This record gives sequence, C-alpha cells and structure tokens, in this order.
Amino acid sequence: MERKEGWHVLYVKYRHESKVYKELTEKNIEAFLPMAVSIRKWSDRTKKIQIPLFPSYVFVHIKSNRDFHDVLTVDSGCSYLSFGGEYGTVSPKEIQQIKFLVEGEDFIDVQIGRVLPQIGDKLKIEYGELSGLECEVFRIDNQHRISVRLSSLRQDISAIVPLSYLSSKTENTFAKA
Repeated sequence: MERKEGWHVLYVKYRHESKVYKELTEKNIEAFLPMAVSIRKWSDRTKKIQIPLFPSYVFVHIKSNRDFHDVLTVDSGCSYLSFGGEYGTVSPKEIQQIKFLVEGEDFIDVQIGRVLPQIGDKLKIEYGELSGLECEVFRIDNQHRISVRLSSLRQDISAIVPLSYLSSKTENTFAKA
C-alpha cells in the first residue's frame, strides 16, 4: 500500500483512545481525538462525561515516512484504517468540520449513528485471529458485541466478535453442508 501524507485514521484498542492520543502528542505527532459530551444516568445520579466521538479511532497528521512508522510504535495502536488496499485518508476540510462540531458551543449531544448489522446478515471478519472468515450474525448483544456463526468449515461454531472487526455485508455464500 502506498503511504500518503495527510490525515489518516489510526485504529486503536477499545477505550485506549485518550492514552494513544497523549502518547502521539508526546512524540510531537499531530493528532486529533474528537470528544463528545455524553450524559450518563444511574439510579442515584446523572453525570456528563467526555467520550470519543469515533470509538477506537484517533486521527493523525502524517508529514513524513518517519511519522508514518512512529505512529505504529505507540502502545495500543493497532493499524491504519484501510479500504481496498489503500490507506484511508481524511481531508483537512473534514477534520476542520469535525473540530467545529465538537468544539462549538452551539452543538450539544453530538453523536455518530452506527448502523448495526441485522440478524441473518452475512459479514466478513476483517481484523484479529479470525481475519478473512465469513460469518452470519445470529444475535446482537450491543453495539460492541455481535454474536456470529462461522460456517466455512461445515461446522456450526459461534463467537462474540467486536463490531469494529466486521466488514460490511458480503455477497459471498457460505459452504453448505
């Protein structure tokens, strides 16, 4: 894959976004972690907390090959987001718009919509030890835990997989017993 200068998306371990952001800035690498205020309610209290607008993503501005490689040495940083053999990039204009959105006082309760897969959807696992396997969704626990059935080995094996590991719907058919 060809490395390009500009804003890239670094995929990081879940709930390690702030740690990665801090380490990147300590290495003098320009990074951006959009945070949103979320209101959490418990039975005895309500609290406003800061959460990443894009879970598991930190935006990094790559200016050289050295920056590109230094980013990958950060603890809890997994990989660059890529699409079809090319590293995903974000335009400076989009970064600026996201900054206006999360830093502006006119906007409250900023959220991103996440389209959850539906039961029966056929997906492909893109990350981790099961990378490349096709699966079928049979239960949705929440937006981070999806139960899938792996049928490629003509066995009915189920696993709970993070949503971020799954690709969009695939047209491939499963091996039929």
